[in-house]
Amino acid sequence: MTNQETLARTIFDDIAALSRDGEGITRESYGEGEERAMQAIEAHAATLGFACERDRFQNLWMRLPNDARTAPPVVIGSHMDSVPQGGNYDGLAGVVAGMLVLDRLRDAPQSAPPVRVMALRGEESAWYGKAYTGSLALLGKLPASALALHHRSGQGTLGEAMARSGVDVDAVARGEALIAPGDIAAWLELHIEQGPVMVARGWASTVVTGIRGNIRHNRVRCIGETGHSGAVPRWLRHDAVLATADLLARMDEHWRVLLQMGMDLVMTTGICTTPVRSHAVSVIPGELEFSFEVRSQDADTLERFHALMQEECQAVGKARGVRFEFDERIRSAPARMDEAWIARLEAAALARGQAVERLPSGAGHDAAVFANAGIPAAMVFVRNAHGSHNVHEAMDCADFLDGVDLLHRALVAA
Repeated sequence: MTNQETLARTIFDDIAALSRDGEGITRESYGEGEERAMQAIEAHAATLGFACERDRFQNLWMRLPNDARTAPPVVIGSHMDSVPQGGNYDGLAGVVAGMLVLDRLRDAPQSAPPVRVMALRGEESAWYGKAYTGSLALLGKLPASALALHHRSGQGTLGEAMARSGVDVDAVARGEALIAPGDIAAWLELHIEQGPVMVARGWASTVVTGIRGNIRHNRVRCIGETGHSGAVPRWLRHDAVLATADLLARMDEHWRVLLQMGMDLVMTTGICTTPVRSHAVSVIPGELEFSFEVRSQDADTLERFHALMQEECQAVGKARGVRFEFDERIRSAPARMDEAWIARLEAAALARGQAVERLPSGAGHDAAVFANAGIPAAMVFVRNAHGSHNVHEAMDCADFLDGVDLLHRALVAA
């Protein structure tokens, strides 16, 4: 086992032990689990002799102690939070990768530009319904309205959680950026693939071409009319469940047609529930709440599909005597990775004797925020079995180190 493999396993194991929830890993955005993980990274960084500091938004920056250059750096990093009962590598792998790259640069001539490693807060949308809160805040792009978003439990807001974590919430509300696009030469992020492609293809690492954006509603209400299941005939019913099922079936058909037309698109309803207070076998449901999300690498496709959904809500509402009420629409823009850095990563792979494949990302990443702010961004995926956002994430350390090596080689290439 190499020194870097030992180091990586130690960090992963230590943070997993701090994050276990009984079944999986939970590091709540701006919560205790994320903070414990941040402190553990700080401790490991100190052991490695790195200089560390947190910015006013509680993101952690690391550098070699003898590199105090102020030129725009290449920043390597990812996020520290997780979804509830998730896996250990989603986000964390990218931070540890940056630390290993920085460790490799310790005895090398100073790179140009300088290199920094960053551990970001709050990338996951699972807690407050808004993704990329740490990176958006860093760039002054987190809407002030996001601070009022409620926790998934209904208790507390994003702004309150950020304040407890030490974030300068007033600066966030003002849209005060801590960095501008010209302050960073490039953003590099290693991440586990969160789908099955790399396992199926036998690829240890790949270069990411782009990141899907999304439009989502965390809460849509279908409001009909409660009634007795035996006393109301079909033609007089206003059944919220059947209306929602009708809507989703229509949207599924639109999805199928658009895919046949060659468009990039995925649609998901991950939450669908009737009010517990009125649950009964003999009650026609008069209300249903559901989530709605659409993702695509094309912004026009996102808008087109969202418009179709609005139209179908009107049609279903008229046909079934129900109405649909929407919460605030949340949108994350698609992003393209920087072609120059893609080429640089591919050249680094060829230099070590094997070409690397390209792969688009269906999941969102902080790299999208940096790319859309005008900062050159690139990503490396490493193979990961059993998907992600679940307790079964299974990244092999050899694959991880393969991705770290690819980042390092691209970084130091002339």
